[in-house]
Amino acid sequence: MSSIHKGSCLCGAVGVAVDGPLREVVYCHCGQCRKQTGLYYAAANAMNGDVTVTGEDNVTWYHSSETGRRGFCRTCGSALFWKGLGADHISIMAGAFDAGTPLVAGHHIYCEDKGDFYEITDGLPQFATS
Repeated sequence: MSSIHKGSCLCGAVGVAVDGPLREVVYCHCGQCRKQTGLYYAAANAMNGDVTVTGEDNVTWYHSSETGRRGFCRTCGSALFWKGLGADHISIMAGAFDAGTPLVAGHHIYCEDKGDFYEITDGLPQFATS
């Protein structure tokens, strides 16, 4: 039996529900993620068909590269999604979920781009790129 994992943006204008498994949390330290969030992304993935978004008209999509786009709440600015073009899954910011998810830490990507003002010391695997 699957559990539904729910979350939202800061103001509540956008809600997300996942009725299916969530991938482990991946921490992305690329320059784009740092500039959007001020530090790095912490995101889980879910299959497109398992995700329901409410208030979708409040989501603004920014095509940040030739391969992906980023979704955020147009009201409060909360970063919510990263979606590879044509992908069968979507990344959802781990911090958007309400407490009680099965999320576990996975690994770090784009560590060669990480900010010079912090260290990664949690012992998780680190990869130079994706």
